[in-house]
Amino acid sequence: MTDEVTYHAADGIAEITLGRGPVNALSVDFLEAILNGFRRAAADDAVRAVILRSALPRRFSAGLDLDILVGKSGLEVRRFLERLYVGLADVQYGMGKPTIAAVNGAARGGGMTLAISCDVIIAAEGASFGYPEIELGLIPAIHFAHLPRIVGRHRAFDLLFSGRRFEAAEAAAMGLVSRVVPDDALDGEARALAADFASKPPIAMRLGRAAFMRANDLDYRRSIANAVEDFCGLAATDEAQEGLAAFLEKREPAWRR
Repeated sequence: MTDEVTYHAADGIAEITLGRGPVNALSVDFLEAILNGFRRAAADDAVRAVILRSALPRRFSAGLDLDILVGKSGLEVRRFLERLYVGLADVQYGMGKPTIAAVNGAARGGGMTLAISCDVIIAAEGASFGYPEIELGLIPAIHFAHLPRIVGRHRAFDLLFSGRRFEAAEAAAMGLVSRVVPDDALDGEARALAADFASKPPIAMRLGRAAFMRANDLDYRRSIANAVEDFCGLAATDEAQEGLAAFLEKREPAWRR
């Protein structure tokens, strides 16, 4: 692994820990290291459950490193999204064991993609969520494919097109988060749940999870391909580049009306 992503396995539980300061922004190399952690856990028969967590206080992941998008060609953006959308979905689909996202703080954009890719999301009370892409002239395209099925069409539209932040309690109330626990209990709760999963019959868990994934796929793989096209097409526009530049320069964007 790398200094930014550590991997530890013991007692049937693998922990993939994110530590790319200051906010676990997703670069190409960082994301590849995360995917490698999942692949390593999938290949290890001794691992029976996986936890994705952050070592950074009050930060799960702020989403994409904007260097990936600013001034980049559609091809360059596509290469990253193929890892984030296609690669992440594929590795999770074939894991063969349950995965748990332990969200300790802010999860935004691509950080939401990391969390929602897991089978279970446990959030600390102080965690918060959001899809801020619209504020930058972008769209959280991958979440169009699954969020309406989780929280309902109208709530999903509200979250995706307002870009507003929402807290763990609201996320749990709408079914986006499995459990909310005190901040200082998050790691313990995630490990206790992982240990519970790890104690179950391994063949039944593996085959049962595979059946669950097939039943809930709902043509998701084709939706991912569409999401890559939609995001790449928008990221290359002058409007999106203005939104990104304004964010980096800490000013209001000058949208064309």
